[in-house]
Amino acid sequence: MTSAPGPVDQPHPAPGAVHTAPADSGTGPGGFNSGDTGPGGSGPGGSGPEGFGPGGAGPGGVGPAGFAPSGFAPGGSGPEGWPTTPPGGYPAPEPDRLTRFVLRLYERSPRWAVPLAAVGCVAVGMSYALLSNPTYADPDAAPTCLLKLTTGLDCPGCGGTRALWYVLHGDLPAAARHHFLFVFALPFLAYLFVAWAGNQAFGWRLPELRISSKVIGGFLAAWLAFSVLRNLPWAPFTSLYV
Repeated sequence: MTSAPGPVDQPHPAPGAVHTAPADSGTGPGGFNSGDTGPGGSGPGGSGPEGFGPGGAGPGGVGPAGFAPSGFAPGGSGPEGWPTTPPGGYPAPEPDRLTRFVLRLYERSPRWAVPLAAVGCVAVGMSYALLSNPTYADPDAAPTCLLKLTTGLDCPGCGGTRALWYVLHGDLPAAARHHFLFVFALPFLAYLFVAWAGNQAFGWRLPELRISSKVIGGFLAAWLAFSVLRNLPWAPFTSLYV
């Protein structure tokens, strides 16, 4: 009496060896074959997941084989019907005559022309303050503040022209009484303007005044608080009313 032969032990591959299916079998586990020996087409013909392959292939069907997810065009560039390559750019609109004239004038003008024009604008503002003498003007004299004319409240800029008039006459306490924040900011604004104009016109390299966003935010918050306090009907805030 003979016993049935037991299961034959399959030979184990040596450490580091790669097991490949026979070439004539066609498929292995999960439909792999000798040219496609890993998940998602990994192997000699597709050396990475989801269509990776030679020639710089990438995920999502990028590569010479043209693999692409469902609903996307070959090359992985977008849904079907989209251009396979992004457009080269939209043409810039042609400038109108006024823009061309201003640009041509700016290119041909000397470097001191723009600072000189800015100085002219500042001089016009100072001349208006000196000639109009806003300290004796009526509250409804033109030009007037629309907010104050309709509500009787001082706007955030009310008193600025009168403060400038007092500054030009050397009366800083009266200027601060009409608009304290304007008098406080005036030296900084003047320095920034001189540094910019000197650099543009003469190439001066004055020390740069760095103003951070926190400083600007704090100044705007103080301006808002000043605009509210100057309209309160109680002392000592009534002294700020202009």
